[in-house]
Amino acid sequence: MTLDDAVATVQLTYPQVYHACHTRHQRKRTTEHALSARDSAILAHCGIESPIVPAKLARHLSIAASTLSEAIKKLTQAGYVRRVAQVEGDGRHSGILLTAKGLCAVRETSVLESARLAAVLADVSPADRAAIALGLSKLAEACRRYAERASTRVGGSVS
Repeated sequence: MTLDDAVATVQLTYPQVYHACHTRHQRKRTTEHALSARDSAILAHCGIESPIVPAKLARHLSIAASTLSEAIKKLTQAGYVRRVAQVEGDGRHSGILLTAKGLCAVRETSVLESARLAAVLADVSPADRAAIALGLSKLAEACRRYAERASTRVGGSVS
């Protein structure tokens, strides 16, 4: 598959996924989690296994490190994320991970409605589900790398 073919495929297919599975305009502040849009974005960028370094996350989300620090403090106190040490192996960086409560909040406030997405994924084979999840994970990883390179190259950030 050529690069142009891959671009066209993602551009044609992602809107179909979004249209079929997006929530019907539920306001995040009206959920039991009462998360702001920024809080939800922070949680959506955290993993359950691979910690993210706050400085990188701040650049990616185009917010000040101090703003992110305050948000992480609030999300930690609420039990949505936890801090972990030694993200990059040298002991100088700490990172954040989603907790079980944080994952629940992401699932309940995502733009992709869990029940709709589950119904769609139930209609494909387990092998296809694994391929779909792996493909989207790889796309998200590539997006994070791109945003990191772009923010360090021009001193700005890509959201």
